[in-house]
Amino acid sequence: MKRLLSISTLYPAPGRTGFGRFVARQMEALAARGDWDVTVVNPIGLPPLPLKRYAALRAIPAAERQGAITVHHPRFILLPGLSGPINPMLIARAVLPLARRLHAENPFDLVDAQFFYPDGPAAAKIARELGLPFAIKARGSDIHLWGDRESARRQMLDAAKQASALLSVSRALARDMAAMGMLEEHIHVHYTGLDRERFRPLERQAARQLVSAIPALQVWSTGPLLLCVGALVPIKGQAIAIRALTHLPEDVRLAIAGTGGDESALKAMTRQLGLESRVQFLGAVEHDLLPQLLCAADAMVLPSEREGLANAWIEAIACGTPVIIPDIGGAREVVQDASAGRIVDRTPEAIADAVMDLLENPPAQTDVATNAERFSWAANAATLAAIYEKAAARP
Repeated sequence: MKRLLSISTLYPAPGRTGFGRFVARQMEALAARGDWDVTVVNPIGLPPLPLKRYAALRAIPAAERQGAITVHHPRFILLPGLSGPINPMLIARAVLPLARRLHAENPFDLVDAQFFYPDGPAAAKIARELGLPFAIKARGSDIHLWGDRESARRQMLDAAKQASALLSVSRALARDMAAMGMLEEHIHVHYTGLDRERFRPLERQAARQLVSAIPALQVWSTGPLLLCVGALVPIKGQAIAIRALTHLPEDVRLAIAGTGGDESALKAMTRQLGLESRVQFLGAVEHDLLPQLLCAADAMVLPSEREGLANAWIEAIACGTPVIIPDIGGAREVVQDASAGRIVDRTPEAIADAVMDLLENPPAQTDVATNAERFSWAANAATLAAIYEKAAARP
């Protein structure tokens, strides 16, 4: 059995169990195979002053056991809004003593980073100090956002040169990585996984009645329903989805699942447009309720500015719910034909046209779900294990 030290700034922890759940699921699937022992280091950034909004993070334990995986939560100094360019250095400095101790106790075979920035450059330094090969995974914003910032871009390219393997969540993102100057032959497309037992079609009307009766949701029981799932931040484009309602019949409603800093502005816009009776803010939806909510919707609308390949896309189509998304990232790798949904311009009018098209020509839920058959956590873990086996063998 080989041993992996995985560095991930986005990972579930007590008090934020939904934070980076998809990363945890990937690591759990890899560990479940039996050929890789996985240790996760989840650095927690805390400012030097005890700011109230960071109070909950201080209660996270230094280490915990999550199933078969030990997760360490070392702290590093974070200067909100200022330390972005040096966060990799701050993370490496905080993590390195722990990594050295763990490696001395039971040596690792490979170090990986679950995001290209800030995780990638930090993991590169840790791997270099331990004399180990390492791999980095790109997921979307780490390339598209940080890749446009000179200091971060330089650090990412340096880390990529050192890496034994580079992973991308889509072919489209892999092309963007190559365009940045990363070696194309080192890049492996590694699609997300899917919990196929949970995300599967439930007859739409039955699901609709179910979610309308659940106190935590109480979604409208009748009329066409659109669903938007994602953090309430500007790049996810919930504002565009809300504006699309002004171009749709009055019985079409939108439920928004998620929390974030844009919530107040989105609610204010909803009031200004007179759409309070047609837009419902659900807040954070428990993961166990998300499949039923997805099954209940006629379409999932997510007008993101950028994505690698969103887990929400895959979860929606697995539930038999078509998606309406812009032509970004791996969108065309998911929506390969009309049975999976529509790829549209990122405008309220284009979204409204796609909604009407789907309402007038709804694909069968089983046909939609067929598009997700190639995604599973078992397939994700098998591919990852094969990539890491080769990466660990490289000098």
